[in-house]
Amino acid sequence: MCGIAGYFTSQGAAEERLVKAMCDQMVHRGPDDFGAHVDGGCGIGMRRLSIIDLSTGHQPMSNEDGTVWVVFNGEVYNYQGLRENLIAQGHRFQTKSDTETLIHLYEQEGVEGLKKLRGMFAYAIWDGRRQRLLLVRDRFGKKPLYYAVLPQGIYFASELKCLRPHNLPLDLDEDAFRLYFRLSYMPDPHSPFRQVRKLEPGSWLTYDARGHVEKGTYWNMPVPARDAAPGLDEASLKKRLRDKFDESVRLRMIADVPLGAFLSGGVDSSAVVASMAVQSPQPVKTFSIGFEEAEYNELEYSRQIAKLYKTDHHEILVKPDSIDLVRRLVNHFDEPFGDSSAIPTLIVSEFARRDVKVVLTGDGGDEVFGGYPSFLAAEKLARWNRLPGPLRSAVASLAGVLPYSAYGKNFLHMISLPTAIDRYFEWNYLTSPQMEQLLAPRWIDAANTAYLRKQLQHCLLKNGVDPVTQTMFFEATANLTGDMLVKVDRMSMAASIETRCPMLDHELAELAAGIPHAWKMRGGQGKAFFIETFSDRLPESVWNRPKRGFSVPIAAWFRGPLKSFLRDHITSRRFLDLGFVEPSFLERLLAEHESGRRNNRTMLWNLLMLDLWCQQWQVTAPPARPAVPNLAPSPRHSAGQ
Repeated sequence: MCGIAGYFTSQGAAEERLVKAMCDQMVHRGPDDFGAHVDGGCGIGMRRLSIIDLSTGHQPMSNEDGTVWVVFNGEVYNYQGLRENLIAQGHRFQTKSDTETLIHLYEQEGVEGLKKLRGMFAYAIWDGRRQRLLLVRDRFGKKPLYYAVLPQGIYFASELKCLRPHNLPLDLDEDAFRLYFRLSYMPDPHSPFRQVRKLEPGSWLTYDARGHVEKGTYWNMPVPARDAAPGLDEASLKKRLRDKFDESVRLRMIADVPLGAFLSGGVDSSAVVASMAVQSPQPVKTFSIGFEEAEYNELEYSRQIAKLYKTDHHEILVKPDSIDLVRRLVNHFDEPFGDSSAIPTLIVSEFARRDVKVVLTGDGGDEVFGGYPSFLAAEKLARWNRLPGPLRSAVASLAGVLPYSAYGKNFLHMISLPTAIDRYFEWNYLTSPQMEQLLAPRWIDAANTAYLRKQLQHCLLKNGVDPVTQTMFFEATANLTGDMLVKVDRMSMAASIETRCPMLDHELAELAAGIPHAWKMRGGQGKAFFIETFSDRLPESVWNRPKRGFSVPIAAWFRGPLKSFLRDHITSRRFLDLGFVEPSFLERLLAEHESGRRNNRTMLWNLLMLDLWCQQWQVTAPPARPAVPNLAPSPRHSAGQ
């Protein structure tokens, strides 16, 4: 696992000192090694966290004649088979690393070869012969990759802060902030700045000496099947699922350094640990986190799994005084990020790093196998489609005239919305009546579900798709990539530890997509088919209990140890002058929360993270409306080279 950075400019020769300055911003991603290569106007570099081929895996790495170079962040789990095939076709290897496989695969097949990779990655290839830079990101977006295309060249990096040494023009992206207010994160391809984009999952981009940009997609998330395919048999499918899952876990246990697993005590992480245990001759090292607040503490369940599989188990208890690391979160995310479960993710990552360098996680299981309660509720939300238009308008009018504090106002507003996906957005994300009063008029678009549909249309399917299919696809293409995987990557890399997600093996995900909804969610239980497949490995106490998210008691902390810290930041004149919120309504939110009348933790945490980010990036005046269009040229999309 590493961090990569570089640039390709038409204005003079690239400088190694600038490449190093970019990489120095992310030493935490790769504390073991640094390397750079400069060729004319192109400079690429990396920071390395050594996991495989410790002695000869130094990067950047080149082909035999030094005309093609790569910097690579991630793991290719099937590289050994690819390597054998490439050797049979005449390619000569100098190392045993998965990194070198990328070079020869590119030489042999170009971007078409991306379809053969199985793993998590973000990498850059410099083709000196063609004077062309290639950027690639893995299918689910587990590894980040920012880039900026400007008139003078292209700049890229694993982290946004790495672009700072170039003093690029950075204007705030208003759409990114509107989306943040609603979703609590900035989804791909947005970044806080108009000039900087995130390369979308499953995509590639090339930039050549003429400044020509070409983009393409080599994989798309499969659409979940509503109905069973003809002849599909449950028993045989369970066997295929079990074999593919164990294979996915086994591939991710390959490492030349100590390895373990995060164990929350939920179904997904427990299934991963169980698979590791039955395939490992040594006890699996497991790491769990708990809280003093009983409703957030799941240590009893993780202990059951640890005892059942005789793991080498480690626990840490988070106390309110642990939240002095809040400022560190902002530094590592580089953009406003409102998922407060980043706190325990960072703590358990640092805790595990004392003993291991790689951990397996259960991330992605809910999205792939239908585990979220919202999927079960999606059909119910669709029933309001039958509400006649005139009655819908009347309900909307009633919701509009009710006072903010009236119970039922949010529900009436939700059922008055025109589509099931609008209601899903309203039910799962920050509610419009509150947002419309909290935000300054300039940002009110954030309170509109139609705005979300427009901005996130790449995560939505065509009209006519059933609501369960739509919501499952949305969660896997928007929230998984924009929230869950961002959180896990940034917090694990902050601790210099690599996380691997067996649930997000693309072959496993493709298999799971063919499991019909009725099998995934039956008897009122999400992830039913997965649980049935592995019921012999998991105690009933683990899978037959209410689902809990990986959350923290932020609501209580905002009434206790974080109360003053929160108020000092989001009610400061410095923050209010930025013009994001209406001060009077913000004060009302705080008073409601502190009194216990309402739980406003999500909005308050989002505002705290926004304020800390503005301080970090020195945003000290109201964001200016863009006076000129985005400088990045519109790329030509292509499926081939």
